[in-house]
Amino acid sequence: MKGILGRKLGMTQVFTPEGNVLAVTVIEAGPCVVLQKKDQENDGYEAIQLGFSDKKEKRSNKPEAGHAKKANTAPKRYVRELRGIDLAAYEVGQELKADVFTEGEFVDVTGISKGKGFAGVIKRWGQSRGPMAHGSRYHRGPGSMGSIQANRVPKGKHLPGHMGHETVTIQRLEVVKVDTERNVLLVKGSIPGAKNSFVKVLETVKK
Repeated sequence: MKGILGRKLGMTQVFTPEGNVLAVTVIEAGPCVVLQKKDQENDGYEAIQLGFSDKKEKRSNKPEAGHAKKANTAPKRYVRELRGIDLAAYEVGQELKADVFTEGEFVDVTGISKGKGFAGVIKRWGQSRGPMAHGSRYHRGPGSMGSIQANRVPKGKHLPGHMGHETVTIQRLEVVKVDTERNVLLVKGSIPGAKNSFVKVLETVKK
């Protein structure tokens, strides 16, 4: 398993040699710094901890600053762990860039989806509205609640509420191009999140 952290810059399009147009997402992939190596003996599992995007020291607390200092780097805004990797291939303080991936590989991209605020059941869950005539007295309500004998709302009930702003993973996206000079990945299709939001790019689990 291999991966990298990055930032979604937006979308554009590229042309294939056959003249077909592809919609691609531009990801600023790295540089990331290996902040820590976790092993079975000390932590109970194996992983590396990556940090992306420098943060001013005055905006970080002492534990964050001390943790980053061990890797001879600045505190990071976005810190995530990668599991299922070969620990021997990484060292604390090592820098990872976009060239960890090559063109034609497939990746899974994880990010935080756009927040939509408070939404009703029609927008949030795709439910149908009632008759719009004045006498119906039911237009965009949440529908029947079923039995109220239990005097509680069952888990998973589709109701109005906070929509979006969830961790979402899109699997098996093709890496169309790797720009090593600018540390940029062009990934076919769309990925979760707004522009300039942080994302985690991993080698796909769907071989």
